[in-house]
Order: sequence, then C-alpha cells, then structure tokens
Amino acid sequence: MSATREQFGSRLGFILAAAGSAVGIGNLVGFPVAAAKNGGGAFLFIYALFVLLVCLPVMMAELSVGRASQKDPLGAYRKLSDGSPLWPIAGWLVLITPYMIAVFYTVITIWLFGYLFEAVTGNLDQLANPDYFGAFINSNKVFVYFIAVAAIVNLILVGGVKDGIERGAKIMMPILFLMLIGLVIFVLTLDNAFAGVQYYLVPDFSKIDARVINSALSQAFFSLSLGMGIMITYGSYMSRSEKIASSAKFVALTDTAVAFSAGLLIMPAIFSFNPDINTAELSESSVGLIFTFLPKIFLALQTTIGYFGASAVASIFFLLVFFAAITSLVSITEVPVSSLVGEKGYSRPKALLVLTVSMGLLSAACILSFGRVEWLTGFVTYADQSKSLFDVVIDVFYDTILPLNGLLVCLFVIYRWKKLNFHKELACSDPDYSCSKLERYVDFSLSTFIPVILFLVFANTVALKYFGVSFIG
Repeated sequence: MSATREQFGSRLGFILAAAGSAVGIGNLVGFPVAAAKNGGGAFLFIYALFVLLVCLPVMMAELSVGRASQKDPLGAYRKLSDGSPLWPIAGWLVLITPYMIAVFYTVITIWLFGYLFEAVTGNLDQLANPDYFGAFINSNKVFVYFIAVAAIVNLILVGGVKDGIERGAKIMMPILFLMLIGLVIFVLTLDNAFAGVQYYLVPDFSKIDARVINSALSQAFFSLSLGMGIMITYGSYMSRSEKIASSAKFVALTDTAVAFSAGLLIMPAIFSFNPDINTAELSESSVGLIFTFLPKIFLALQTTIGYFGASAVASIFFLLVFFAAITSLVSITEVPVSSLVGEKGYSRPKALLVLTVSMGLLSAACILSFGRVEWLTGFVTYADQSKSLFDVVIDVFYDTILPLNGLLVCLFVIYRWKKLNFHKELACSDPDYSCSKLERYVDFSLSTFIPVILFLVFANTVALKYFGVSFIG
C-alpha cells in the first residue's frame, strides 16, 4: 500500500500544514500569558532554547519514523519494530492520544465559532458580560455550532492530503498570518501599549525557577504538536526528496514566530485596557483569557473607535483564533483518519463518518459536563479535586500522555529502530546532513538528556495532577 500513499504536493504545503497543526490556541493566547507571568524575556529565551535543543530533534525523529515507514503511527511502530509485540502498544498510545485530544479541542473550537458569530452579528456587549460564558457553554446554541464545526473539518479532510489538508493550510495560514500582523500593528497604536511590550520582552530573571523551566519546556513541546502522532502521520506524506531537517526547522521557526507575535498582540492590549493591571490576575487558562477577559478589552475600545470598530476588531481576533483552532483540529483528526485508512482499509469518507460519530458523541458528553449532567460534571476526584469529564480528558491526554509519547519515540528511534537507520533516513535526501554538527547533536541529545527530561516532565505531571505533589520546583 506504500506505493499509493498520499503525499503533500509541495514543500510549502507540508510546512504550512505542519505549522497549522502547531499553531493553535496555546500559541496565540497561552504562550503570551505564560511568558508574561514567568519572567517575560527570560521565559522567551528559555522557550527558544527548548525548541532548538529538545523539540527540534524530537520532531525530526517523528518525521523520520513516518516517512521511513510510510504508515500511520500504529503501522509505523509495527513495521519498524520488526514484529515486536511491545512497541505496537506505543503505537496504540500515539493513536488514542490525538483521538481524545480532538474530542476536547472540538469543544473549544465550537466555543470560538460561537463567539465569532456573536461578535460578527454585533453582540460584543453580551460577550463582555462576565456571566455570558457560563450561560453560553450550557446553551442549546452550542450544538448548532457543533454541526458547523464538524462540517468544516470534514469538508477539509474529505479532500485528502493534497486537495484537503494542504489546500486548506495554503488558504488559512496566510490569512492567519496577515490577520495577526494587522492586529499587532493596530494594538501597538493604542495608548500605553508599549508598557505591555516592555513587560513582555524585558527579562525578569528573578522569576526563573524549576517550575518556570518546566513550564517553558511543556509549552514548547506541546505547541509543536509533538507526541500526538501528527508529525509521524505528516512525515508519512512527505516526499523522499524533501529534507526533513530543514523542513522541521521551518515548522519550528514559524510556530515560534507566531507565538512571539501573539505576545505583541495580547500583552499590549491588556496593558492598554488596564495600565495598572497585576499580571498575577491573568488566568493561566487560555480558555479563561479568550472567553472572559479579552471580550472586555475589545468592548473598551469603543471609547476610541466606536462600537462598530470594537466589534470589527473582536471579530478579526476570533476569526484568527478560530482559523488556528481549525488547522490544529484538522491535523489532530487526520491521525486517526490515517490509521483507519491504513490499518483497516477504510475509504476516507467512511473513516471520517466513523470518527465523526464516535468523537462527536464524546464531545457531546464533554459539552454536557459543565453542569447539565451531574455524573459527567463530577466525573471523578483526584488530588482532592472534583473533575468533570472535560477536565479528565485534558489532564490525561493533553497534559500527561504527550511527554510520555515523546519519550517513547526517542527510545524507539535510538534503541529499537537504531540510530543507523534513523540517520540514514535523514540523509537520504540531504547529503549535507551526514557527518554534520547537526547529526552529532541529534544523535547525542536523543540518546542522553532528552529522554531524561521528558521522563521527568511526565513523572512530575503525574505526581502533580493526580497526587497533588511536585518534585520539580
């Protein structure tokens, strides 16, 4: 079946699609706030180091596994492990992870679509009401927006790799970049905006501790879509003439540039709205900031540009974040789609139907877990905290499993597939890679400190999330 494996039509298409998977809500909102709360420029520096020193080698490993096997994550582990009964378990884990992440990411994307609709139709004043979000997520309108989001995702994915994912990325990603740049330019013209720029960029090294370092690594690892099987799947769609190392660099650079630029949007906007703000008040949650805090900022703009102008700015922002969410959701969903097509022999429409129904039911259960259904709202208790089904999905499959999947792919590439085969795959289309400093660094890092770091992040996350203790700061 490898001969009929779909492929990206161009290097640009791959880079935009992979960047689209990486650029999401965490980049556009979570990253700026994390930087502001954890040392500003110092956090940015640590984040960039982790992207370069840890995430780039892991991305290269995932892309290599995908292209060498020409399979989805489960098929890749099966093929490259030469019949091992254990390594396919890692493949199943990488397959289940994006499936469940897509469940909760769908819910957030639905909310974004709803807020976009309300902003476009002139209801910004309602969005700025502190009580609106709680009422909105439990309204029946959410299920109408659910249908719209599912239709958009399926419309893109049914076209396949070249005519669906690549074409969608080529349309949405440039628009996303232009909207981001336009909003940044606009926000920087506001009063007191540069106080936010200063707070965002000037390093505060006194805030750097083990917790902040762990936060920077987690943000870098998660924002680049590592551990979700996306890069393995997209690697399987890469032409053998493409240079994996340079493509991975472009994806990492694009993702980091968007995250950095988002900071130049979010922080100046916040400081312009409230020059005396205490950043400790900022929510660690991207969801809280997007749906409860930022609408108030946009509404405050009506004093200078009028209600229509404020609504237009809010609409552009929600369209920006919605595009980022859709590109990520498409990439996440493509992993189980690829597995059903590759492992079960399903046609792409049949695979999408199966996933739409099954993931749709789970997403609906998550939607009902915000107070509508009692047993879903108080689904389980751990670390002395009651958790809804929505909370559990995020805690388990987003916060906990991703570093474990990253650790497993490192161990697999170095010790099961073997370094010789890994480097041979990287060099097959890139003769300059062999015997280069990059080859030596990737070899060393994946064999030594990267697995240790990922294990510590995984173990600390388990201890903190489920037992309420932390051994890293």
